[in-house]
Amino acid sequence: MSQVQVTQVNIPPGMIDLGVGQPGPGLLPLDVMREATARRIAEPDPLGWLAYGAEQGNGHFRAALARFLTDGYGLPVSADDLFVTGGASQGLDLVCSLFTRPGDTILVEEPTYFLALRIFADHGLTTASVPMDRDGIVVDALAEKLAEHRPALLYTIPAFHNPTSVTLAESRREQLVELALRHEVPIVADEVYQLLGYTSSPPRPLAAWAGTDAVLSLGSFSKILAPGLRLGWIQTGPRWIDRLVRSGLLDSGGGLNPFTSAMVQSALELGLADQHRSALRRAYLARSAALGAALREHLGDTVAFDPPGGGFFLWLRLPDGIDARELLPIAREHGVAFQPGPAFSRSGGSRCHARLSFAYYDREDLEAGAIRLARALERLRA
Repeated sequence: MSQVQVTQVNIPPGMIDLGVGQPGPGLLPLDVMREATARRIAEPDPLGWLAYGAEQGNGHFRAALARFLTDGYGLPVSADDLFVTGGASQGLDLVCSLFTRPGDTILVEEPTYFLALRIFADHGLTTASVPMDRDGIVVDALAEKLAEHRPALLYTIPAFHNPTSVTLAESRREQLVELALRHEVPIVADEVYQLLGYTSSPPRPLAAWAGTDAVLSLGSFSKILAPGLRLGWIQTGPRWIDRLVRSGLLDSGGGLNPFTSAMVQSALELGLADQHRSALRRAYLARSAALGAALREHLGDTVAFDPPGGGFFLWLRLPDGIDARELLPIAREHGVAFQPGPAFSRSGGSRCHARLSFAYYDREDLEAGAIRLARALERLRA
């Protein structure tokens, strides 16, 4: 019998794959979910989580989530503005289904999350890119693109961007919303890293403008609790909430993920989810520092990067003339892997960049990965 695969990640033995953007096995909250599930299962009435769920999501869960986000965001969040999803990816897919038609254009940052590009392609959508700098998406360039393309949506990752780890400046957030309202283009804000700052706190999320109908903010427990839960939310105003709730998908199947919602509700009410998020922030701070120190020690000034203030990723600039796609097969021979920069570009740009994730591995493996990467780079340059 062939080996049965049970997780998405299937890393060959001995390989350190710094391309894996998810928490490592030691960071998965088994004790948290065991305690939360035991409490929920002990309740005598299973109707709220074993029956078809309310289309917008269980009201008790949304209320608990609203309290959690109010504390995390530092601004009031209403349960009425929350729509439960099976994770941010499903939320993005549903938004594409309801808000676009094949052939429409989506504006994205350059670079952007490479698997979002896959979702857009699945829906027959065209993408056009807007440049970024150290303060996030360049608003003047965005204004030109909005006038040129008349897009259906703008997709942005405003906090601890994937892959660059850049955070959108507060002043640009306000300008972004103003442009979206003026051009009547909804912003799909992928804010899954908003609550994962560890050396800096990002500005208020774009979810703060959800009530304007300019923003659909995507959130997920994949980054702050466990990806296997497949549980997330969209925060937006009543106009778009109504559109989401009235979708044929929910007419047929009811609300998304009611069983897991009930279990996570207990984790929220018991304070376990917030405790785990604090533990993750400490772990990622240590891992980020370990990877950064190892890269500086073993690659020195041949590479450049900005230490991330949150999220999962370090955006590594390779020496001039080095193409990440050419380095990758050599790196694999040395037992290390990464995501090459062109994967995040709709036009094949960022050739001299690599995305490294520190979320999956502990300090020792991160240091070993940096050593292996240095050897691979030395071989390619030789």
